[in-house]
Amino acid sequence: MAATTTVEQQWDKAALLSDTVGKKEIVQFLQENAAPRFLAEEKLQGSLKNVVKTSKKDHLAEAYLKLFENKAFKGSEYDTVVEVTAKVGAMQVKQTKKKEEEDVGPPKFKKTVIKKGDKVNFPKRGDKVSCYYVGKLENGTVFDSLQPGSKKKKNMPLVFKVGKENVIKGWDEALLTMSVGEKAEITIEPEWAYGKAGKPEAKIPPNSTLIFEVDLYRID
Repeated sequence: MAATTTVEQQWDKAALLSDTVGKKEIVQFLQENAAPRFLAEEKLQGSLKNVVKTSKKDHLAEAYLKLFENKAFKGSEYDTVVEVTAKVGAMQVKQTKKKEEEDVGPPKFKKTVIKKGDKVNFPKRGDKVSCYYVGKLENGTVFDSLQPGSKKKKNMPLVFKVGKENVIKGWDEALLTMSVGEKAEITIEPEWAYGKAGKPEAKIPPNSTLIFEVDLYRID
């Protein structure tokens, strides 16, 4: 067995959860120093960009501290795996790496915060969310809208499970970055909206970039 690499702990829990240490720095450190088995258990394998995008800061902090607690570095006992399993894993990584990069790619939406949320309650895939919104074309034409209404006549919000393809991909991905109470302008490129087909019944032309003002009202 290879000798365990000596790695010094750079950050404590407070630093990990602060703004001084970014998610990218933590993921990069873990991927460079942790045993593959540890990365697999903590679901931190894959491209750096994708892992940074999909991981929560508190999970990364816990994984970093656990790495030192369990001494799960490259060359440690965590690196001892059945040879066949290692070979199969390597084949799977090789086969799926290109597809993963193609599927992820650059984000197909841009978000501008209009009103800050509580910065605590963020939806996870599968959570039921309630939203109000206004949808516009690039020329400013409103094609759909749902607002709270007045005290006398309140409108129920749009309710759906986020990240389950119940709405366009641009909504699914953008809402995962929002916290309860946040209102944001989300500009969604055609690939993550209605694409080449458009949506004729909603008067959305083919290859349309859509602009939404979305209010994340509640997570159930």
